[in-house]
Amino acid sequence: MSGPAQAPDTPITSKAQLVEYLAQGCKPESEWRIGTEHEKFAYSTSDFRPLPYEGEAGIQRLLIELQRFGWQPVSEGGNVIALTLDNQSVTLEPGGQFELSGAPLETIHQTCIEVGTHLKQVRQIGSELGFAMMGMGFNPKWRREDIPVMPKGRYGIMRAYMPKKGSLGLDMMLRTCTVQVNLDFATEADMVKKFRVGLALQPIATALFANSPFTEGRPNGFLSYRSHIWTDTDPDRTGMLGFVFEDGMGFERYVDHALDVPMYFVYRDGKYIDASGQSFRDFMAGRLPAYPGQIPTLRDWADHITTLFPEVRLKRYLEMRGADGGPWSRICALPALWVGLLYDGAALDAAWDLCRDWTPAEREKLRADVPKFGLSTELRGRPLRHYADQMVKIALNGLKSRSRLSPAGEDESHFLEPLVRIVESGETPAEGLLKLYRGRWNKSVDPAFTELAY
Repeated sequence: MSGPAQAPDTPITSKAQLVEYLAQGCKPESEWRIGTEHEKFAYSTSDFRPLPYEGEAGIQRLLIELQRFGWQPVSEGGNVIALTLDNQSVTLEPGGQFELSGAPLETIHQTCIEVGTHLKQVRQIGSELGFAMMGMGFNPKWRREDIPVMPKGRYGIMRAYMPKKGSLGLDMMLRTCTVQVNLDFATEADMVKKFRVGLALQPIATALFANSPFTEGRPNGFLSYRSHIWTDTDPDRTGMLGFVFEDGMGFERYVDHALDVPMYFVYRDGKYIDASGQSFRDFMAGRLPAYPGQIPTLRDWADHITTLFPEVRLKRYLEMRGADGGPWSRICALPALWVGLLYDGAALDAAWDLCRDWTPAEREKLRADVPKFGLSTELRGRPLRHYADQMVKIALNGLKSRSRLSPAGEDESHFLEPLVRIVESGETPAEGLLKLYRGRWNKSVDPAFTELAY
């Protein structure tokens, strides 16, 4: 989740400004970039408990120690709650999940170097302080009440509001981790096509990256419990956005949708004002109960659209949000998958051909069934593995066509090797973990904290 938005303080006087704000994301292909974000669980190596914010081996200490590598601190209320360096940022999720939001980069090669550099830094400090980190979609061991809460103002507002809208919102905040990639578009039409492909194929990505089969030390009956959690978090701001596939979809249609999503907060003078459940339309009219007589700025709009959580989110770029956290190699595989599908014209056409005639009911059923059944989910009489195979092959061709070479002369397609293996086996990562749990792990999730550590 983002911190305060970096956008102008220009007052909003019309809806047209909101539309234009999104439209400013259009870029020529030469300027398209790749922004990868990944979250991970931080825990003590002595007892596997989540790290508290304070203490000698806490999150705050980690944020301080990372500054030896040139990271600059960002504070809120006297607490360091984020770091920045060269267009990258390190931020905290509500339960202390540690997130790297990467810089906008040109190639997956650069992305994987960035990820590797960050993980090496974290691992070095962890070896000194007695903690480690791992990537899974859901905390495999600890209860909600065992998770320390980070001192960020917006999270207090969200924690109070979430239970009013769904039964699993607090689990989303405190016990999940994801990997996502942020990608550009050239025009409004290009945005719409990529948005539709991303939404339709997102359940397949969820299946390929499914990695959250445990809750509180036992199998939970799901392969991606993280993905299931989003179905009972807040129906106002989640889901598959059926309107994206309708005639007339564009920046204005998305603005209309976002305006109908209730607010969480207004950020002023370093503090969050609770506006949960209130209307951004009322804010524009100067009638926001939490902040009467005031009108929003574009910074408020940028903040508001970060509080929408659909499977694909539009800002001034598109965010692919369907994947569970996982090991180092799959952090690089996620951006490779979507870059291969969306950044090559022929691949984008092929991806759209794969899913363009799927009905709204079929898309919704995939979204509902994949968290439980993964690649065995059925679509039109075939297992999802069949469609995943086509999706990965299209992405491979797209990456080869892009022909962005490393200094060693390799293109980006090798980053998809973990997904090729998953498709060939038909076994999601979660199913592999369940085999370990029932076998060598002797029905304990504790080995995950050592064997899956970065």
